[in-house]
Amino acid sequence: MLILAIDTSAVASAALVSDDAPESVLASFATEDTRTHAEVLAPGIDALLAEAGVSGHDVDAIVTGVGPGPFTGLRSGIVTARTLAFVWDKPLHGVMSLDAIALEVAESTESAAEFIVATDARRKEVYWARYTLSDAQLPHLADGPHVGFAADLPDLPVYGAGAGIYSDVVKAVAEFSTRQPEALSLGQFALARLAAGEQLLDSTPLYLRESDAQVPGPRKRAL
Repeated sequence: MLILAIDTSAVASAALVSDDAPESVLASFATEDTRTHAEVLAPGIDALLAEAGVSGHDVDAIVTGVGPGPFTGLRSGIVTARTLAFVWDKPLHGVMSLDAIALEVAESTESAAEFIVATDARRKEVYWARYTLSDAQLPHLADGPHVGFAADLPDLPVYGAGAGIYSDVVKAVAEFSTRQPEALSLGQFALARLAAGEQLLDSTPLYLRESDAQVPGPRKRAL
């Protein structure tokens, strides 16, 4: 199975991953900028396909990170994934973006049996979820996702960029203190879940907050 994975919950990223090729990762890219998703994503995917020597019609499924993440950035990836799935007539799946970091933690030698993944939610808050590791070393979501203050997190090791920002109040794991969710790990996680016969999410975004944009109310009548 060849999967095109896309995630824009923090940075813009995309990857082509396969479970039946000599190299499981055909191509991938990720930016460092957290504010240029719409500008770089479509050209990046086009270059990705060209690098791997495949077309959209060769892809078997599309996986998109559904957050949690900020409205504007998260929408860029999900809308792109939905559009490509429609144009190419391919199945579309969603994966919670924090799972990408959780998989990297599970594959590391420093992973704990129970841990937190946290990313920056701005407004002095973090997006976070609690995971446990199974015998198969795949992370299992035990609680979340949530948005809240870092100081209120459970007393467990914390991985991800949210931990690095608030290392003064959480048990931040230094080796992962700058990690953001990326499509490469997201796609690998999706492949593992599908191979195990598990269901993935749909593409509904996990915003966790109300939108700042509000529909204006009726104007008050001037006397």
